[in-house]
Amino acid sequence: MYQSLAPSGPADTAADRQDEAVGVPARQAAALDADHVLARLGSTRAGLSGAEAGRRLAAIGPNAVRSHHVRALAVLGRQLRSALLLLLLAAAVVSFFFGERTDAVIIGVILLLSVALGFANEYRAERAAQALHSQVRHTAVVLRDGHEQEVDVTDLVPGDVVRLILGQVVPADVRLLECTGLQCDESVLTGESAPVPKDLEPVDGAAALAELTCCALMGTVMHAGGGTGVVVATGGRAEFGRIALGLGERQPETAFQVGLRRFSVLLLQVAAVLTTGIFVINTMLHRPLLDALLFSLAIAVGITPQLLPAVVSTSLAAGSRRLARRKVLVKRLVCIEDLGDMDILVTDKTGTLTEGRITFEKALDPAGTAGDDAILLGLLATEGALDGDHLGGNPLDTALWQAPGAAQLTAGHHRLVGLPFDHERQLSSAVVQRPDGTRLLVTKGAPETVLTRCDAVPATAAPVLAGLFAAGHRVVAVATKDGGRLSTIRESDETGLHLAGFLVFRDPPKQGAADSLRRLAELGITVKICTGDNPLVAEKVCADLGLPDGTTLTGRDVSALDDEQLAEAAARATVFARVSPEDKARVVRALRGSGRAVGFLGDGVNDALALHAADIGISVDSATDVAKDAADAVLLEKDLGVLADGVAEGRRIFANTIKYVLMGTSSNFGNMFSAAGASLLLSFLPMLPSQILLNNLLYDTGQLTIPTDRVDAEQLRAPSHWDIAFIRRFMLCFGPVSSLFDFLTFWVMLGLFHAGPVLFRSGWFVESLATQTLVIFAIRTRRIPFLRSRPSVPLLAASLGVVALGVALPFSPFAGTLGFAPLPPAFFLALAALVVVYLVLIEGTKRWFFTRPAATAPAVPARRRRGHAHRIHRRASRFSHPGPLT
Repeated sequence: MYQSLAPSGPADTAADRQDEAVGVPARQAAALDADHVLARLGSTRAGLSGAEAGRRLAAIGPNAVRSHHVRALAVLGRQLRSALLLLLLAAAVVSFFFGERTDAVIIGVILLLSVALGFANEYRAERAAQALHSQVRHTAVVLRDGHEQEVDVTDLVPGDVVRLILGQVVPADVRLLECTGLQCDESVLTGESAPVPKDLEPVDGAAALAELTCCALMGTVMHAGGGTGVVVATGGRAEFGRIALGLGERQPETAFQVGLRRFSVLLLQVAAVLTTGIFVINTMLHRPLLDALLFSLAIAVGITPQLLPAVVSTSLAAGSRRLARRKVLVKRLVCIEDLGDMDILVTDKTGTLTEGRITFEKALDPAGTAGDDAILLGLLATEGALDGDHLGGNPLDTALWQAPGAAQLTAGHHRLVGLPFDHERQLSSAVVQRPDGTRLLVTKGAPETVLTRCDAVPATAAPVLAGLFAAGHRVVAVATKDGGRLSTIRESDETGLHLAGFLVFRDPPKQGAADSLRRLAELGITVKICTGDNPLVAEKVCADLGLPDGTTLTGRDVSALDDEQLAEAAARATVFARVSPEDKARVVRALRGSGRAVGFLGDGVNDALALHAADIGISVDSATDVAKDAADAVLLEKDLGVLADGVAEGRRIFANTIKYVLMGTSSNFGNMFSAAGASLLLSFLPMLPSQILLNNLLYDTGQLTIPTDRVDAEQLRAPSHWDIAFIRRFMLCFGPVSSLFDFLTFWVMLGLFHAGPVLFRSGWFVESLATQTLVIFAIRTRRIPFLRSRPSVPLLAASLGVVALGVALPFSPFAGTLGFAPLPPAFFLALAALVVVYLVLIEGTKRWFFTRPAATAPAVPARRRRGHAHRIHRRASRFSHPGPLT
């Protein structure tokens, strides 16, 4: 029980009992020794009981700074947020009480249907996003009831004792109890990229955040070493939590949504000008003030694409499902956009460019002669048992143990002590006792490193090694020296060695890797290789697969460059070889510093730092838990072709969203401009407010299928970004073309059919709905529609269905109520001719517009520089809860 864990005595006060549940601020905990902190928290080094942890969780809430709970009222509120819509509704209510009851009811019903349609689509999309968040688990290893167990990070409470491991994101503010070589990357809090060494000694109570050396802080990354600590603060009470909550509890907006807001400002400006002008014109013509106001507001609502948020949300939600079918799992919807934005991919070589099935080929002595001595020595220095079991996942050791007769070679040998491999030393060593009782120190590792530790290296070794590397082999060098009485191994012991030979392995290029690289190149993605292998081997694989030539940097080169120099060198390099985990992270940060969108694909513990540093961290289903936890997206197959599918999907979503925007800005703007002109020329309103809203509702409904549309290959070749200047030019070019045909329709209705107000409105309603709906087939592609670019079946069916409904309305039983009258058959002949000529003219205008220099060579958008707030948002998504935060 909890009582058996909590200390008794003076600490058991009301204030301390509150500390037990709520915790202690990290700055206060850092000024106290570890045992005092445990006492304040009512915990011990054995942690809490499960029951006590549950009680504290219920008392203070989850360890979360984001909520992904969908609230229907919040979604509904966003549909009602439009000031124009509310003004129109208010005007309709006033109209109702002044006797225009039928029109007022019709306006109210249409507005209600529009809001309901937007709510239904956006709510469904948000539910999909919630389900996506709920599927993702971020866990921590905690001591409860006396033994280690994994729990969700959101279930941590003050007093929990947690284990901290390399590459992990620290799950809460923690006062360290034990640590070995522990360093934390605290850049997400302090902006400083240099890792901070940690120890157990208390610090001054006035220490700055970066000086809390006895604490590991929530949201920072375990850069080196490991340890245990007691949780002192969670959620919004943690240092990171306070910063994250300052940016809001909801998940951050995607760049899609930010661009949408900027686009909406443009439309509001246009709507304000049109609305004011139309209202003034109608007032000056002495038309009823209320009718003029309703008409003006309806025009403003008509020009704003109310369902655009629903289109974006629906696109992202549908995109996550399509990605899952393509074997790409994203943890958050924003990851789809990040995938599409990626223009540099940094990846390991093994398993992505190669088969990942390493096979042992032969053992050679320094002169290049085959022999078994190097095999035996290599087996003795493996990290598992000498029978080949429990190899710790080292693929080279596994391949070596699969050599014929390997298990028999080690008979009579006993490993006494070992020094495991690490990426800084690039060596592993063992002291073994031979059958005659003597001891031998065996060291193996990267040949370049092993040779520097050897005395009197034979002259034949260098050409033998160069030949093996040039052939694309992976090579491990083995060296020995007398073990004497060694019972422990220090790094200083790994000197004065005698080169025994080389172990030769092969990992052939992956079938299909060359095609995958070509696909990524077609998507405008530059691939760079980060590998622990020899540079010559990496270059050979790249050459075999046709990867474009570039320079090669080794880990030593990377370490010798400052950040500015590295950014320049990394941009030119294709291969980074013999690099450490920190080198990988520095390379990613250097590439990101130039404004490029960088993805990193890795599957090992040593990749975690780079995965956190990238704009989009990508891992694979077979990766280590630390790597999968650090990643933003997980591939169910370690295949660059699968990744290319994900990138294309991200870009497809944006391309389809832009189709909706361009269509709305051209046809909607044209129709509303026509309404303004007609108000000046006609003695009656060219279309009733209710008819304008009905037209807008039908049009928007038909475009909800745009997320299903096909996208031309050329639209996927590079990341796309919102370009408000381009949208404005498009609107000013194509809008007048739409207006031209509206005015032709006016002439047809007045000059040929001598239409009165009701017939005129009926004709323009049908023509405007047909032209603004069907124009999507021209605007959706820069190619020739239908012949060289076919729309999706749902988009085709929905668009034609909306046009058919619009044609049928003047003949329906509701025609009188809606203010329509049946149209003469000759009108439809004229309508068909107008639509055909309109679409032909749009096609010609499109060709002219996209061949102009301003369209074919647009100003290169500024390189994306994501600020500190973005990094906070991205890290905060790990601490997300489906319910309220308190």
